[in-house]
Amino acid sequence: MPKEMRPREMRPKEMNVPKEMGMSKEMKMSGPNGGGHLYMQTNEIQNCVMHYHWSASGTITEVERCATGGGGSGTFKPISGQESAPNAFEGAGSVILTPDRRFLFATNGGDNSVSSFRVGEDGGLTLVDCKPTGNAAEGKSGTAKSVAYDPSRGMLYVVHSFGPDHIRLMSVSGEGKLTPRMERYTVNTEDKPHRVPTMGVITSDGKYLLVGTTFDVPIAISGKYPDGSPILWVTGEDGKLRSVASNAPDPDGLIVFRINPDGTLGAPAFHDGGGGSPFYIAFLNNRPDTFILGYAVGDGVGIGHIDEDGRLGIGPLVPLDTSAGKPAELCWLSVSPDDRMLYATNFGYSNITTFHINGAELSVACDPACPKVPGDGTHRALCGDVSSGPSDSWITPDGCYLYQIYGNASKLVGYATKPDGSLEEIASVKIPYNSPQGLAGF
Repeated sequence: MPKEMRPREMRPKEMNVPKEMGMSKEMKMSGPNGGGHLYMQTNEIQNCVMHYHWSASGTITEVERCATGGGGSGTFKPISGQESAPNAFEGAGSVILTPDRRFLFATNGGDNSVSSFRVGEDGGLTLVDCKPTGNAAEGKSGTAKSVAYDPSRGMLYVVHSFGPDHIRLMSVSGEGKLTPRMERYTVNTEDKPHRVPTMGVITSDGKYLLVGTTFDVPIAISGKYPDGSPILWVTGEDGKLRSVASNAPDPDGLIVFRINPDGTLGAPAFHDGGGGSPFYIAFLNNRPDTFILGYAVGDGVGIGHIDEDGRLGIGPLVPLDTSAGKPAELCWLSVSPDDRMLYATNFGYSNITTFHINGAELSVACDPACPKVPGDGTHRALCGDVSSGPSDSWITPDGCYLYQIYGNASKLVGYATKPDGSLEEIASVKIPYNSPQGLAGF
C-alpha cells in the first residue's frame, strides 16, 4: 500500500473512537427480549468496526465506531483492480466473535493485519491488539479477508485472497494478544498458481479447516474487455477455453486441511465442491457434521457432510431462478437457529433467496424473498446486471431478524423473517459507500 494511503500508527489506548451516543439500559441487555449487538467493519483506509444495537423490534441503532488500528482497502477492489466496487476481497468471515463472546477479531485487508477487541458486558469494544499477518501488502492493498478461530488451541487462521501464502496463523493469548507465526499454507495447485480462496471454517471438533474458493484466475489477471466487462474465459495450457471460476469443471475447489494438535495444518486435500465457485461454507447449528455450500457461479446451494476422517460427501446442487442472467453470484449464507431455513445472498441480483432445509435435502422457499435493493447505478455484476453489491448477512439468535449489507446502496438493511421464507424490510441505516464487509453479533 502506498505510504500516503496508510493510516498513521497509533498505540492501542488511542484506538477507540469516542462513542457517538451512550448506551441506554435497553442497549446493555442482550438476548431475544432486549435485542443484542451487531458488528460490521467499514474497510475504510483507516478501518473501523461499527457497533450497533438491534432492538426487540429489529430496529438498528449505531452505538460506537472503534478504530481497528489497521487499514482497509477503502472503495478499491483488489480482486478486479476496480477503483470503486463493493465486495473488495471476494470473501466472508472478516469479523468474528469467539464462542464465549470475550473477543472480536477483524481483518484489515488494506495492510494485511488483524485486530483483536475485548467485548464488554454491554457489548462495547476495547482494542487489545493489532498485528500484521506476515504477508506484505503489495501495490494499493493487501487481501487479508477471513478469520477462523480455534478456542481449544488459541489459534487464529487468516485467509488472504492472493497467495501463494493464502493462510497465515496467529496465536491468541488469554488476554486477546496476537502473536503472528511463521507457518504459511496455500490452496494453489501446480497448474493453478493464482487461486482465490474465500473463507476458512473450522469443524466443531477442531479437527479440520475447510476453505472455499471462487476464482482459479482472478479478474485482476484475466483482465477486461474494452467495454469494461470482465473476461471470464481464458485459454488453458491445452489451448482450450476454460472458466476463470474454481471447480468449473475441475473437481478441486473445496480444500480440507487437517489441524494438528499444535494448531499447525497438514497437507491440503482437494475435493469436488459440487458446483462452480464453492464460495461459502455454513455449518448447521445442530448437526456439526453437516454444512451448506453456496455457489457463486454454480447458481445454487448444496448440502455437504464431513466424517471424522475428513472424507466429504456433497449432495446435488439446488438452483435458484437465473432468468435474470448468469452467474447470480450467490455468495453468502445465513442459517436459521433451528436449521430449517437458509438465507442466500445474491450479489448479482441485489436480493436474497430462501431455501427450506429438509433433513438431508434443500428446496426453494422464496425466490426472491425480498424486493431488489437498488444501488447508485455504477456497479455491474458478472451477469451484466446493475447491482447494489449485497454481501455479508447475519441472523439473530432467535431467528426473528436478518441483517444484510448492501455496499453500493450504502445501506445495512434489517428484515423480519416470515414462516414462508419471505422477508419484510423493517430497518435501514446508512453505512459507508462500497467498502463495508463482515457481520457478527449476539
